[in-house]
Amino acid sequence: MSAPGLHVTRLGDAGPVVAFCHGLFGQGKNWTQVAKDLAADHRVLLIDMPNHGRSPWTEAFDYLQLADLVAEALRDEGPVALVGHSMGGKIAMVLALRHPELVERLVVVDVSPTAYSSGREFVGYIETMRALDLSALERRDQADEALGEAVPNTTVRSFLLQNLRRGDDGWHWQVNLDLLGEEMDALVGWPEDELGDASYDGPVLWVGGALSDYVTDEHAPEMDRRFPRNRRVMVKDAGHWVHSQQPAVLTEVLRRFLAR
Repeated sequence: MSAPGLHVTRLGDAGPVVAFCHGLFGQGKNWTQVAKDLAADHRVLLIDMPNHGRSPWTEAFDYLQLADLVAEALRDEGPVALVGHSMGGKIAMVLALRHPELVERLVVVDVSPTAYSSGREFVGYIETMRALDLSALERRDQADEALGEAVPNTTVRSFLLQNLRRGDDGWHWQVNLDLLGEEMDALVGWPEDELGDASYDGPVLWVGGALSDYVTDEHAPEMDRRFPRNRRVMVKDAGHWVHSQQPAVLTEVLRRFLAR
C-alpha cells in the first residue's frame, strides 16, 4: 500500500514553507504561476500527489493513506501552510485532521468536506484517455486531435494531455487511470466515519469559485464543525479551476492569508 518518495518541486530560498496539493489529473507544476509569485518570500513545495505526475502509484484510493503519504513528505519541513485544490483539498483537509502538528494553517480551494454525488464526468475523461491507442502515436498533436471529439473543450483537453509522456518505450500516461477509474466512488467521497470527531483548530481559508458548485452554503455546517476557524472567500468569474482562471486574485488572497 505504500508509495514512498513523493515527487516535490521546490521554489524559493527563504521564508515560511507553503506546500501545494493539486487536484485530479493534475501535477504539482499546475501551481507554478502562483508559486513563483510567492517564492520571493516563501519556500514553496509543489507536490505530485500519489498516482499522479512523477510520484509513485498506490494499490487503492484511500484519502487517509494519501494524506499520510503527503504528511511523510512534509515531516522534516516543520509546520507548513498547506494549500489543496479539489482532490488535493480533501487530502489536505484529512492531513490537517490527522496530523495537525504539521499544518500551521490551511487553504482549501473549491472543495468541501463532503461526498459528492457523482464522478461521471471524470469517469468519461478516464475512459477517453484509456481508449487512446498510444502505440499508434508519433506526435503529441495526434493525441490532441484524437481526443477532440470526446473532449471538445481545448482547456480541459490540454489539461488532460499534460499527463501524456514519451519515454524510451513509447508514450504512456503518468496518471494511474486504472485505479482512479475503478475507485471513483472513493475519490468523490469523504472518509466521514474513519475521521470520527476529528477537528482542526488552526486558521483555515476556504476558497470557492463563484461559478462552481463545489462550495455552497449547505456545505458550511460540516466545514464549521471540522474547521471551526475557517473563513470563506468566493472568487468572482472563476469556476472549479480557480488558480488557472483567476491566478492574480487567488495569489493576492493567499498572500494576505499567509501574512496574517
